[in-house]
Amino acid sequence: MSINTVRALLEDAAATHGDKVAVKLNEKSISYSELLTRVNQVAFYLTELNLPSGARVGIYSDKCIEQVVAILAVLSTDTILVPLTKMLVAEQVEYIINDCDIQCVITDKLKLENIEDVNFKGHVISYEKTEQNIPCFEEIYKYYNKPFQCEVNSHDNAVITYSFGLTGTPKGIVISHRNLTDSAAVVCRYLGLQEDDVISGLLIFNLDYGLNQIFCSLFKKATLALHRFILPTDFFNHLIDDNVTVLALMPVHISQIFDEDLSPIPNAELFDKLRIITSSGGNLSAKMIKYSKRTFPQANFYSMHGLTEAFRSTYLDPAQIQIRPDSIGKAIPDVELYVVNEQGKECAPREVGELIHRGGYIYRGYWNAPEESKERFKSVQILKDVINLEGQLNDEIVVATGDYVYKDEEGYLYFVSRHDDMIKTRGFRVSPFEIESVVEKNLPQISQCAVFGIDNEQIEEEIVLVYSAPGELSEKEIEFELKKHLASYMIPSRIVYKRSLPLMQSDKHSVNKEALKRELTAD
Repeated sequence: MSINTVRALLEDAAATHGDKVAVKLNEKSISYSELLTRVNQVAFYLTELNLPSGARVGIYSDKCIEQVVAILAVLSTDTILVPLTKMLVAEQVEYIINDCDIQCVITDKLKLENIEDVNFKGHVISYEKTEQNIPCFEEIYKYYNKPFQCEVNSHDNAVITYSFGLTGTPKGIVISHRNLTDSAAVVCRYLGLQEDDVISGLLIFNLDYGLNQIFCSLFKKATLALHRFILPTDFFNHLIDDNVTVLALMPVHISQIFDEDLSPIPNAELFDKLRIITSSGGNLSAKMIKYSKRTFPQANFYSMHGLTEAFRSTYLDPAQIQIRPDSIGKAIPDVELYVVNEQGKECAPREVGELIHRGGYIYRGYWNAPEESKERFKSVQILKDVINLEGQLNDEIVVATGDYVYKDEEGYLYFVSRHDDMIKTRGFRVSPFEIESVVEKNLPQISQCAVFGIDNEQIEEEIVLVYSAPGELSEKEIEFELKKHLASYMIPSRIVYKRSLPLMQSDKHSVNKEALKRELTAD
């Protein structure tokens, strides 16, 4: 087995810190030694299923210690992990299952019904005992005690995470075992994580930012304290009761945490153990930073910018967060970043261009999507007018991010926009096409619709749906139909009826979304 795998991190932690608490959730906890034992039992059971090498295994459940066991068990075998966020509805789960041919799903009682709704034909494993006589972790822990030998290699594919692409359908990004350990190592380095840290497991484990909290905990032999965010009061109690020292957030969480209508903010002295806060997955506002610094004065605040196609590109030094709060910072260690214009030349300070990511942490590409991969994963030759490529290997891959940014005179980067019209809301990327397609298929009363985002400081962008129809429909009727097909974060917060929609001059079949956006924001 390669040393550059998450499995190797787990074995090392169990060998040197076996009695230490590895993962906890409220009053429940598990040591590193117990964690390895349970992971081995589930991994051994997975090998007993005789799945082909590289088979995809989905994990579709609420957050719990068993979910962490399941993630590490899959990463201990030659199968590939496909995290499925609990926010997805059955229709979206079915799409991902079919897209990457998932052959086994690990789930809990609450999500088992959705798996049954999609008529999944593969193996199903539940954390708890069920009336359907499905194999469960309780039985596996009881009966599977044989030795388990892990044989994974660092260059093997480890994870496929799904996000929404230009076509509106989820696209899987392929991540290797080496990618996972490298990303843990670099985060531990630039954040200065320590063995005695308690890392909050607030984020869901569907994308690399959330998964990285698990792997950083293993890398430093720290403790991961899981938390299911419901109300700000619960969150503040989590920080205090679990003695959290490292907290990873998205801007949407910060908005929810400091919603004074929901909960009073406790005294800052209660959070004196919290020393690091990270934020990624959206733009921070000055108000978010102000509240965070006031409530957590001892904590260094790291604003970060990540990619779908690579683990991370930038972070902003905490000393700069109040000096240049709008900046996404500079390149993380082992990464080179360039801002390039349409002619392939490096942009001057304040000139907007596309961000090109070169160096470490680049992922494998999109699953079964060669055209989409070609759009983002480019030869280093696209930088031929920016850097000296003499003697360089022509097959080196860089990422053309699709993010448009500029640098200031000191080299700090600032995000401007996406190349496409993706909506970024509550930490998620949402394709307007996905919502428009659901409307077209399921609401035949609607003649035309347009979906787009409008700036909202609390959640970055709110989703707006504008439609035309012979007569106005009930908003509740539209929302009811959308909720049957879309995750909760994809439901528009504003639904607007118009007798007709403005069309593009160049294409009378396309709605002029910019005209609609100007009209609505002028109100």
